[in-house]
Parts: sequence; structure tokens; C-alpha cells
Amino acid sequence: MEAPSPPPPVGFPVTLSSPNTQPEQRLASPAFSSPVAARFSPQRPQQDQLPVSVARTPSSLSSGDGVQTSSPVPLFSTPPGPPVFSSPVRPAAVPFRTSPATPQPVAFSSGSSLPTSSPPQYSNGSTELPLHHSSGVDDVKFDSPYVFFSAHKVLKHKKLANISSLGFGALVSPGKEITPGPQVVQRNPHRCQNCGAYANLYCEILIGSGQWQCVICKKLNGSDGEYIAVNKEDVRHLPELSSAAIDYIQTGNRKPGYIPVSDSRMPAPIFLVIDECLDEAHLQHLQGSLHAFVDSLPPTTRIGIITYGRTVSVYDFSEGSMASADVLPGGSLPTKDSLKALIYGTGVYLSPIHASLPVAHTIFSSLRPYKLNLPEASRDRCLGTAVEVALAIIQGPSVEMSRGIIKRSGGNCRILVCAGGPNTYGPGSVPHSFSHPNYPYMEKSAMKWMENLGHEAQRHDIIVDILCAGTCPVRVPVLQPLAKSSGGVLVLHDDFGEAFGVNLQRASTRAAGSHGLFEIRCSDDILVTQIIGPGEEASADSHETFKNDSSFCILMHSVEETQSFALSMETKGDIKNDFVYFQFAVRYSNVFQAEISRVITVRLPTVASVPTYLASIQEDVAAVIIAKRTILHAKTSSDALDMRQTIDERVKDIALKFGSQLEKSKLYRFPKELSSLPENLFHLKRGPLLGSIVGHEDERSVLRHLFLNASFDLSLRMLAPRCLMHREGGTFEELPAYDLAMQSNAAVVLDHGTDVFIWLGAELAAQEGKSAATLAACRTLAEELTELRFPAPRILAFKEGSSQARYFVSRLIPAHKDPPYEQEARFPQLRSLTTEQRAKLKSSFLHFDDYSFCEWMRSLKLVPPEPR
Repeated sequence: MEAPSPPPPVGFPVTLSSPNTQPEQRLASPAFSSPVAARFSPQRPQQDQLPVSVARTPSSLSSGDGVQTSSPVPLFSTPPGPPVFSSPVRPAAVPFRTSPATPQPVAFSSGSSLPTSSPPQYSNGSTELPLHHSSGVDDVKFDSPYVFFSAHKVLKHKKLANISSLGFGALVSPGKEITPGPQVVQRNPHRCQNCGAYANLYCEILIGSGQWQCVICKKLNGSDGEYIAVNKEDVRHLPELSSAAIDYIQTGNRKPGYIPVSDSRMPAPIFLVIDECLDEAHLQHLQGSLHAFVDSLPPTTRIGIITYGRTVSVYDFSEGSMASADVLPGGSLPTKDSLKALIYGTGVYLSPIHASLPVAHTIFSSLRPYKLNLPEASRDRCLGTAVEVALAIIQGPSVEMSRGIIKRSGGNCRILVCAGGPNTYGPGSVPHSFSHPNYPYMEKSAMKWMENLGHEAQRHDIIVDILCAGTCPVRVPVLQPLAKSSGGVLVLHDDFGEAFGVNLQRASTRAAGSHGLFEIRCSDDILVTQIIGPGEEASADSHETFKNDSSFCILMHSVEETQSFALSMETKGDIKNDFVYFQFAVRYSNVFQAEISRVITVRLPTVASVPTYLASIQEDVAAVIIAKRTILHAKTSSDALDMRQTIDERVKDIALKFGSQLEKSKLYRFPKELSSLPENLFHLKRGPLLGSIVGHEDERSVLRHLFLNASFDLSLRMLAPRCLMHREGGTFEELPAYDLAMQSNAAVVLDHGTDVFIWLGAELAAQEGKSAATLAACRTLAEELTELRFPAPRILAFKEGSSQARYFVSRLIPAHKDPPYEQEARFPQLRSLTTEQRAKLKSSFLHFDDYSFCEWMRSLKLVPPEPR
């Protein structure tokens, strides 16, 4: 075996081996690290790391034995699970808002890799007790919209369970909002005094004494008499003993001097921080988006406006209908005296929309294009100083004064930065030119300053979202830490037009909790080896600890339904028990400033049979977890090439370990239970996350950071596109994402997460009336698929043969290169075409060297799996 590759940079706890050896190595007891900064050093030697297994559909995941997990549609910004279209799909009827033809947004929220420390060893033995409760729980009905496991069963044998190419893991979205939500309990939870786990529906109950046995450490605990009952049915009515997900709610507030404003949610303040160094074309688009944005806000929303260039202008709403601003220098942080003059002065810098809407429109209309003859990248922008001033004003007593009482909003405040270029002046700035002799050091210093600024915002419940647009590179590595550490996102757009305006609105309305703490506990048999997601390891003094607490705790910068954590797990040894237990708890303050403790408990059966285990694998979930672990290491274009090779090695190793060899041949057959897994990984290898479809490194970086933190639904769509062909009557048929869908008499919608493409065949486009109706139906469908998605994807529509069609073609598998029998097996819709149509379709393709999926599998000495 070749020597492993050198250790990765700080923030990457897992070391990958060379492409022609094992696909990955893992740390058995890795130390926490983050892409932004290391927290402490690894304490143990590195071992093999585990990848994960896979699921079927995002909205309904079922195993071979009937286990099913559904994913309800969320309330706010999480992308909705793709509708399950039986062929054909319902007609599209709602008019679709026109989208620009140019490429639009792609978003970013930095991911962290959080490998865990080895928990203390506990005995799984327990004394025989007259216990009653958990035997009535039906595991076949396991259903949690918050947790998606890569398999619904766990292998008993350590050697097989810990095969690195196909491991075990879960995707957890602790802040996800569903309807109806979990059962609510308005009291303190019962917790194990030994390990800190929560009482749950799987606990054994001594109904005579009211004691309950912890499923994690097996210790007995008291219940203050609450669980005393005559029979087991009497305790089943308690929510925590009958439901897998519970919300414990405590009203009140941790902030001294907090005065609840009303029983209803009060909109949090929004500060717009606007780049004033824009050319006329960009400024006109920005003004239109800003006018529409403030018109969309609820009347009680308080808004502040700051513009920045070489100076910072803070607009004052106290002058009635006239716009005026206090101006501060941007080259250095504002002095205490200047901030004191703002905060304790007579100016009103945050004002309700109902009182300040005319002034806001006046301010936006008064913005003027940049007048100096300088390139966009060479213009002085003091973005860091502007955000610092906004933070100070939000924290100050002038937030809102009413009859002498300071009222604070019930939720996170938001700073929305509208940027057209990099921060090149003042604190956190970088030189205008990359050729500056000291650029690397200044960039590193700027990144650290921005990270500290983001942490300061996060400590005061302020989220900073950075929405960038235009053609000027914004130096994403410098701005990423500010958005990430405050709990916000960074979004790239091609211009300040419609998609930018949509994302302004969605950023301002999405719900976010604060002071989040995510706890993970598992049975003694299970070890969590890696966590990827939006957070950092919690220090011991930031949460309650117990005598033998084996949990791993993560501080969440914000708690939103758009997020998820990818957990990789392994078994410590051969499992002797029939079940293993997992408990996930998130504690946070919601938008009403109530303290929420959401507890999710899952029990999975263990099996010794490999075929039974493979049948329970959820292929889509496993593909997403494998992809996140792969993307975590793709920091540069060179890293991306290496990761593409590790995908080849992973697929080969899965076939060798779990597949079968053909008789009298060196070829291996991929396991039939995992037929969709290699195709999903082939999309990952070719797509924008690892491939060369997206041109600029800033865009690729933003995409990868978004993917690392994204919810399961959005992650799956970013990994493997969804292809829908328009049919007569306005219905849609779902097809494999192959180039065989590019039929001249058809229209196709391709949903790739951050991009939605509408392709019109040339023959259809020539029929003016019919093509217009078809395009309207496709646009309606595109809007329905993405109406809750944040960031809003760009939507492109184009005709066959146009230059923009390359965006569409490059994301489809080139199946036209396969022989006809394989095409029909994988794309049955071809059988409906006439001989003439088949010939016309074949002649429309251009030759290029990219592998089809079947060719790629054969190049790995594997037989392509038969489609289901």
C-alpha cells in the first residue's frame, strides 16, 4: 500500500489516502476542528474513517422491510421535498414570474467538520427488572422528519459495519419546522442523572415506583412520581413516553431587563448595508430591488439604512419626509465618542416601516452611480466599518424608545449587506490587487478580523447575511467568515435584479433561533466519528454536564430549518443487543424568546445478515453523506480532482466488498440493493460541486459551503438533478437526468438545487403558440418547486442550440453513447418514439469524450447495476 497523503490543512479532521488505495481514512477519536480555525489538536492516532450508505426519495424513504421515513414540507426556507409525480404530473396552472435569462444566484453558508472525542465506555448489562414500556413500540413504523439514517438497520459485525467505503451515518435537521409539529410539554424534562439523556418512549418504566431506565447508560432514575401508574397504558399518554420527538418549552427570557412586547411575534430589526460604489446599470437594478423589498415588509418591521464607500453614511429617520445622514470615516473603527453621539443622540436610525416608508424610498432614489474612473475592484469599500456601526446601533438604547421603556424584539436581528465588490478599505480589508507583495498575510488578517466581527454579532443575536452581485470578484474567502460565524449566509448573484430581490425578502423573513446547543448521544456500541455542519464544538462551561456524560455538544450559530448536520458513525465492536439507540437534542431560544429543548429519540434494530442490511439502506441519504464528506476536502481545484478519483475508488470498493464476481470474468457486479448509489456519485463527480461546470473558483467555493450545511432536500437536489418532461395537457413526466431527454418536440425542466433550467426543443420552439403555453407551464412548475427554497435558485430558459443551453447539457449524463438496448433499459420513454424520431434524436448529439454512466462503470471493471 502506498504511503498516505500529507495531512490536510487545519479544519479537515479526516485524512484521505491516495486514490489507488483505500478511499478514506478516519479518526477513531478525532479532535474538533473547523474550516475557519482549529479549536484543539488531535489526541489520538488516525484510523480508517467511515463513509455512509444511501436512501431512495427525499419525501418518502422506505427500506426493504417496510420501514418508512417521510419528510413533510417545511414552513419557511428549507427547499420543499420534490413533489412525487406519478407519470404524468398534475397540470401547472399558476402564472410564473419572469426570470432573467442570465445566470443568477448561488449561495453559501460555511460548513464545519466536527469529529468527536471517544466517549466513556459503559456496560450494556442491566439487572432484570419488571419493566413495561418500550416493548409496545413498533419500530417498523419508525418515522422522523428530523433524522434520516443511511440505513434502517445496523450490522452486528464490526468488520462489515465499519467498511470505510460504505459506512453508516445520519442527516439531522434539529431546527426543521413541520406541520403539525412535535408534541409540546411545558415543564422541565426528566433527564438521566448519570449521562444526561432524556426520558423517551423507549425507556423501560417501573410503574410501581415511577422509575425509568435510561436507554443510553441503563441506569435507573426517578420521575418525581410522574410515571407511577396502575398499568402501562396509563403512562403512554405522557407525550415523552409516546412520541419520538418532543418540544419542551419554557417561557421567559435569559436577558435581564427584557420586557415582552406582545403575545404575537414582533419582527426583528433589519439593517440594510448598501454598497455605494456601483456603476449605473447595477445601481438601477439594486434600486428596483430595494424599493420592492421595503414595500414587502410588514408595517411594524423596523428598518435601518447604511451606505458605505470610503465613508459610512447612517441615515436618520427623525427628519420626517426628508432624508439625512450622519457620516463617519471608513478607514478605521468608529471611536467611542462618535458611537456615543449616534446611540445617545436625537437621531432615529431604526424606524418602523409604516412611519418611514416614504423616507426609505427617497433614500434609495437618491443613490448615485460611482463617478471616479476606477475599475470596480480598485474602489474603496469600507464594508467592515459599516457592519461594525450597524452592530453598535442595534445594540444601543436607541433601538426603540416608547414612553421611556426600551423594547427589544423577540428574535434575531438581521444585517443584510448588499455588496458589489470586495472590502478594500478600513478594518478587515484586503489590497485592491492580488499582486500586492503582502497580500497573503493581509488576507489572512482580514479573514480573522471578519470572523471575530461575526462572533461579536452572534453573541448579540445578530445575523449577518451578505448578498453579492455583479461581475467584480468579492473575495469570497474574506467575507465567508463574517457570514458563517454570525449564523448567516453569503449569496452570489449575477446582477441586482429579480433573484437578488427575492433573496432579500427570503433572508429577512426566515425564522432563526439563537443560543443553539446540539447534543448527540448514542448507545455504547456506537461511536460518532465525524460531524459536518453549521457549528463548532461547545466548551465544557457552556452547557450542563453530568457524571458520565458521553454526549458530543455543538454550539450552533443560528438554528434554522435550512440546516442539517451530517454524522458519520461506526461500531466499537460486535453488537450483541437487538437494538441500538440514538438521541438528538437541540436547545435554543426561538423567535418569541421562549427556551426550546427539542428531543428526538430513534431506535434501530441490529441484524447479522448482510443482504438484510443492504435492503434497509436508504440510498439517497447515504449518497448525500458520502458527498458531504467528499466535498469537505475539495477546497481547491486540485483537491477536487483528487476527490473525483476517490469516488472511483469508493464505488469499486463497495462492489468488491458487497457485490459479486461474474463467473469466468474479472468483472464485479454492483449490489442490486444499491442500484442508484453509483449514479448519484457519478453526478457528484461530473457536477458543479467537483466538476468544471461552474467557471469561477468563488462560485465553486460558495456552492460547496452551501452544500456542507444544506438540508437533506436541497443537498440531494444539488447532488443529483431532477428531470421533468412536459407532456400534453400541462402534465410532467419524471425521467432520468440523461441527455436522451433532449427531444426536439419536447420541453424539459431540470432542477439542480441552486439552478433550475427550462429547455425547449427546436421543433417545439418553432410552434409559437404551443411553445408559449409550454414555457408558461414549465415556469409555473419551476416556481412551485422552489417557492420555499433559500437561497432562491436562478431560473434559466433557453432553446435547443442556443449558447446558454450548455448550462443544461453539461448536467445531463451522456447516455446517447450507450448501445440501444441499454438506452431503453435506463430510459424507457425512448420506446414511445418512432423510428424516425429515434434517428433524429441520435443525429442531434455532438461527439465528445465524456463517459456515459455505463462506460464509467465498465472503466472501473464493474457491471452497471440494473435500474429498478
